[in-house]
Amino acid sequence: MSIPEFNDIVEPNDQTEARREHLDGLRKLVGNVYPNKFERSKLSGDDDTITNLLHFAPLVEIVSEINAIVATLAERERPAAEIKDALNARLRILGNVRIAGRLAVPPRVMGKAAFVHLSDGLSRLQIYVRCDEVYGVWNGSEPPASAGGFPSESSVSADTEADTSARVKSGDDDANPKSEIRNPKSRDGWEIFQLLDHGDFIGVEGFLFITNTGELSVHVEKLQFLAKAMLPMPDKMHGIADPELRRRYRYVDLIGSSLQVEHEGLTTREVFVRRAKIISSMRRYLDDHGYIEVETPMLTPKATGAAAEPFETYHKALNIKLYARIAPELYLKRLMVGGFEKVYEINRNFRNEGISHKHNPEFTMLEFYCAYMDVNGMMDFCEEMLKESVLEATGSLKIEYEGNTIDFNKFERITMRDAAARGGNTSGIEYASDNTIQNTKSESTVATARVSTVDDADLLEIFENEIEATLIQPTFIIDYPKSISPLSKASPANPAIAERFELFIGGIERANGFSELNDPKEQYERFADQMKERESGDAEAMILDEDYIKALSYGMPPAAGIGIGIDRLVMLLTNKHSIRDVILFPHMRPERRHEEDVEI
Repeated sequence: MSIPEFNDIVEPNDQTEARREHLDGLRKLVGNVYPNKFERSKLSGDDDTITNLLHFAPLVEIVSEINAIVATLAERERPAAEIKDALNARLRILGNVRIAGRLAVPPRVMGKAAFVHLSDGLSRLQIYVRCDEVYGVWNGSEPPASAGGFPSESSVSADTEADTSARVKSGDDDANPKSEIRNPKSRDGWEIFQLLDHGDFIGVEGFLFITNTGELSVHVEKLQFLAKAMLPMPDKMHGIADPELRRRYRYVDLIGSSLQVEHEGLTTREVFVRRAKIISSMRRYLDDHGYIEVETPMLTPKATGAAAEPFETYHKALNIKLYARIAPELYLKRLMVGGFEKVYEINRNFRNEGISHKHNPEFTMLEFYCAYMDVNGMMDFCEEMLKESVLEATGSLKIEYEGNTIDFNKFERITMRDAAARGGNTSGIEYASDNTIQNTKSESTVATARVSTVDDADLLEIFENEIEATLIQPTFIIDYPKSISPLSKASPANPAIAERFELFIGGIERANGFSELNDPKEQYERFADQMKERESGDAEAMILDEDYIKALSYGMPPAAGIGIGIDRLVMLLTNKHSIRDVILFPHMRPERRHEEDVEI
C-alpha cells in the first residue's frame, strides 16, 4: 500500500515555502519548535486565557474607563498623558501576565517595535514587542553555545525605578511603565518575532498597559515560540465562504470564523458553544427532576428501536454480526423493567439512510423515559424543559429562524387528521409563506372530507408532503395511527389511534414521544406485523426482538418516553438551515485527488 508524501498533503507554494524557511530559522533560535507546554498566569483566578483576562473585574473597570474617555475624543486625538499614566499605574500593581494564543493578524513591524493581536479563539488582546527589550525563550534543554547562552530570569526582569521614570517622562511614543528593560543578549527575542507568521502560536510574558491610542495591551518581556502554522490563514474579512469547505475542513472554519473581522449571526465557535449549553441545560433539567443518566450499547446484535436501515459490522472474537445502534429505546425500557423509573441517555445513533439538510447518517438524540406517566404528561414535561433550555441558551423565549419569529411561550396540540383537514388557512396555526414550503405535491387546501376517509398510509403521506412544512410555531401533532406506531400504546378511547405525538417547530420534526406499549403479547403482534412489511420489501420496517419481548414479560410499569433530536434543536436555536452546520465533523463525500479529476 502506497502512502502520499508529506508534500502531497501540504502542497508547496510560495507561502508554505516561506513559512518552512521561517521554521528552520526558528529551530536554530529556540531549539524545539513544538514545545510540550506553556504555563499561563492566574491573575483572573483561573488560567489566564485571553478571554478570562479580559473578563477580570479590575481590567474590565480600567478598560471601561479608557473607552469612555476615548469616546469623547475627536478623530486622531489621544487621551491625556496623566490619565494614561494613572491607569498604567493601576495596571502595574497587578503584576506580569503570561498569555498564549494564535497570531490573529500578520505582525506589523514599525522600525524597532511591533504590535500584533493574539487570539484564544474567542477573544483578542494586543501585544507590543520592542527589539531591545524582548527575551527569546529557548525550548531545548541547553541553549546553543554560539548564542552565548541566554540571560537569567533575574537579569531579564531587573530594572530600576529611575530608568522607568526617565523612559516615561521622555515622551517616547511607545513608552510605558517598565518598558526600559534592556538586555543586549536578548536580541534573539526580536529575531524570533521577525520569523513569526500569521497563525503561529506563541506564549508571552509581560506587563499590561494602555497604549497612546487607548488600547489595553501587553508589553512583552519574554517571547516563547509554541507552534508554526505551515499553511496560510483564511481571509480575515470573509472567513470561508464555501459551505462545503467549511464543513469538510471544520478546523479551518473555526480558525477563519475566530479571525474574521465582521460576522452575520453566530460565529462557528459560538454555534457549538450554544450547542454545548443546550445539552448541558437539558441534562441538568433531567438530573434535577430525578432522572438517571445511563449508557446503553452502541453495537447491538439486532437493529431495533426505530424504523431505519442500519450499518453492519462484524465481531471476530464473538463470531457474530453487529449493527451500529439506530436507537437506544428498547435498552432503556429494559432498564425500566429492571426498576429504573426515570432514565435518560444522550446518545449517538447511526442510520444508513440518505443525506439532506435535516438528515445525517450519524446524529445525536436525547431519549428519556418516566414510569407512571402517559403521553400527556410527557408533552407537559417536554414543553417546560424546552422553555428552560431555550431561555438559558438564547436569553429569550422568542427566536428568529429562517425569517420567522418562533414563540416558545405557547405550544399547540392538534391531531394529525385535524391538522391535515385544517390545511393552511386555520387561525390556530401559523403557516409559512409559499417559498418556505418546498417539494409539496399539492398547493390546494386539504379538505376535511378528503382526510376523513383516507387510510393511515395516505394520511401520513398527506401530512408529510403538505402539512409538516407549514408548522412553524411549536406544535404537538397527536393521535397518530397505531399502524405506523409499533412501539406505542393504543388510545383507550380509540384502539386505532396511538397515544403518540411529534413536536414540530420551524416546519421540521424536533421530537417524538408516546405512551409506551408494555403488553408483551401485543408488542409481539406489532413486531410480527412489521416483519410482514419487511418481507414485502420495506427495508426500514422493525424486526422482532425476542429478548425485548422476554423483558416485557417480566412486567414493565405504565410509562411514557420521548426522543428529542439534539442536532435539529440546535439548528433551530442557532438559525441554521442545514444539520451539517451544527455537527462539528459531518460526513462528506471523499475529496477527489487531482489525478482523479482528470478524465482519461
